[in-house]
Amino acid sequence: MPKIQLTQFECHYKLENFGHEKTLVFSNSLGTNYSMWEDSIAVLSHHFNILRYDKRGHGESTCEHEVVSIADLGRDVIELLDFLKLEKVYFCGLSISGLIGQWLGINHPERFEKIILSNTAAKIGTTQGWEARVKQVSEHGLESILEGTAQRWFTPEYRAKNPAAVEEILTNFKATSLRGYTACCKAVGGADFSQSLHNLETPTLIIVGTKDKVTTLEDGKFMQKRTPVCSLVTLDAAHLSNKEHPEEFAKHILHFTQH
Repeated sequence: MPKIQLTQFECHYKLENFGHEKTLVFSNSLGTNYSMWEDSIAVLSHHFNILRYDKRGHGESTCEHEVVSIADLGRDVIELLDFLKLEKVYFCGLSISGLIGQWLGINHPERFEKIILSNTAAKIGTTQGWEARVKQVSEHGLESILEGTAQRWFTPEYRAKNPAAVEEILTNFKATSLRGYTACCKAVGGADFSQSLHNLETPTLIIVGTKDKVTTLEDGKFMQKRTPVCSLVTLDAAHLSNKEHPEEFAKHILHFTQH
């Protein structure tokens, strides 16, 4: 797949042109790569061209900095869109990329038709919690949090029925650059949009996993109340709701973007 040198890093991306006028951008969660969206592509390819990319330090994208911000990661998206000459797109981001989506909607509304924020919050966790996560993986490696990650990301039912899919995600998690992972942890720890969501005027859909203990239904409702043009839907899932219910996830996106 193509790689391009952006200002701050080498970006690995995949743009699939299915012959449509509209393009949907997918942005991956912390510790994953752009393959996390694969199961939803079949449904969505009938309606959108699809752009997926690995954020800094994830998948095959590089990371040159020890610390990045959500604004930095948001500017990466704008630079990638500029390079590909995509003037106005739809954006879907999960978890950390839901934070990126909030930043994009607030700071570059002219570039987005609609925004989907999945399994995210105005503020995810606490600064202290993310500092502890950085310390843990810096001292003991990403392998040391594999089991906890699997428990947060998937319901017990999904893990039992789909061991190969879970193993693939965890294998990609282990392969993530430690620098990229910790830099993005710091970005999440420093992000808080709770006082600025009223500026997110791009039509927004929030997708919540009802069994998500990381970014909860209450987090989603908080965002919905403060975002001007916003709707909320739920899936019976934990944190990676797109993996647990890929077709239903895609259909929520279609219903939102087609109306």
